[in-house]
Amino acid sequence: MERPNAWLDYTKEQLADLDRLCEGYKRFISDNKIEREVRAASIEQARAAGYRDLEELVAQGVALAPGDKVYASNHGKGVLLVQLGTEPLENGLNILGAHIDSPRLDVKQNPLDEKNELVTLDTHYYGGIKKYQWVAIPLAIHGVVCKKDGTTVNVCVGESADDPVFCVSDLLIHLSKDQLAKTASDVIEGELLDVIVGNRPVKVEANAGEKDEEGAAKSPVKAAVLDLLARELGIDEEDLLSAELEVVPAGPARDLGLDRSLILGYGQDDSSCAYPSLVAQLECEAPARTAVTILVDKEEIGSVGATGMTSRFFEDAMAEILELAGERGPLALRRCLRRSRMLSSDVSAAYDPSYASVFEPKNSCYLGHGLTFNKYTGSRGKSGSNDADAEYVALIRRCMDDAGVHFQTAELGKVDAGGGGTIAYILAKYGMDVIDCGVPVLSMHAPWEATSKADVYEAYRGYKAFLQLS
Repeated sequence: MERPNAWLDYTKEQLADLDRLCEGYKRFISDNKIEREVRAASIEQARAAGYRDLEELVAQGVALAPGDKVYASNHGKGVLLVQLGTEPLENGLNILGAHIDSPRLDVKQNPLDEKNELVTLDTHYYGGIKKYQWVAIPLAIHGVVCKKDGTTVNVCVGESADDPVFCVSDLLIHLSKDQLAKTASDVIEGELLDVIVGNRPVKVEANAGEKDEEGAAKSPVKAAVLDLLARELGIDEEDLLSAELEVVPAGPARDLGLDRSLILGYGQDDSSCAYPSLVAQLECEAPARTAVTILVDKEEIGSVGATGMTSRFFEDAMAEILELAGERGPLALRRCLRRSRMLSSDVSAAYDPSYASVFEPKNSCYLGHGLTFNKYTGSRGKSGSNDADAEYVALIRRCMDDAGVHFQTAELGKVDAGGGGTIAYILAKYGMDVIDCGVPVLSMHAPWEATSKADVYEAYRGYKAFLQLS
């Protein structure tokens, strides 16, 4: 039952194709670290591949036919891509579903604070993180500031070579006796994840107004930071009330290891599945069943809200597409969803020999051994899990074997060690077949995560084979 290492089977042509995909992947995750950026880049690539905006098609009443390509955007943080197949939509869809949000620090609505001439941004961490991993590393700020006049200011500071970076300070080892006696979860408290943004006080000019003098005297460094925000971005402190600013590790994804076989980068949960899904969708050729890729937000906090998978966005968008394709009525939509198949494209925990005690070796996934299928996830007694049925697992096995895709199966650690969840159970509510599958990851949810290039490549190959499955 052991699965072979994929590297041992590659031809020169496949190695060249692997390099092509992984170089594109590294660029993509370096340039697009938050869900808004991923959505925008995905739509740009989709439009170049011939996809048209569903909203415009609905407004124009355009009839859809087999081969047509459509995209729909969800509040600027998610995207749905659909290529109509030759079979009726009622026969079901082949769906790839990945999430494009990742653990991070979110800037609070009223964030600026000055203490002892050091200005920080208060943050609220997003998703499951080990807080101590986020101190004393270079950070960047991405996001948007939406002003009352309707304009939106895009923010990305800390990624260019000449940009400043930011950080959360840590306590020096010389004074850490009491800190180091705490448990790992308490070493750094959430309210201490304050991002340093300035230390230089403003110099008040002789002709400054009374209000300017008063503010500068009370908080001289904060006044300087606000002046900089006004000059560089055209925003004031009140505008931060309607901002979405995300603090992420600064810097690009890099090759890892002397042999360059691995990738070290931020947000590979779940970009290592989202990017191969996107590329597989865009390269799909004349499918029999309609091919669908959905990239969603908020998975790391329960798939909630208007941009999470629990929203009606996917269902409503498919209803519009069925209408334009001439397959009208609620029954057609229900049949379409019930007869669909889905790969819930999410990462799995790669076996780590440094922490072998929490893994069960026979039912773990290994770096370099290919795309990983998780029949079920959840925690302990499969709580909160989707559980794919045996018939569907057999179909997927045949699909992967016919395409020569390297794949493996796994659980998320030992039974009582913990667990996790994905968006699989949400789509399964429609009655469709769903199974989790994705890329093995080391240091999952850390600021920098590691994956194997071979596994990213096999995910791409497996996703392409699935979309073509009749």
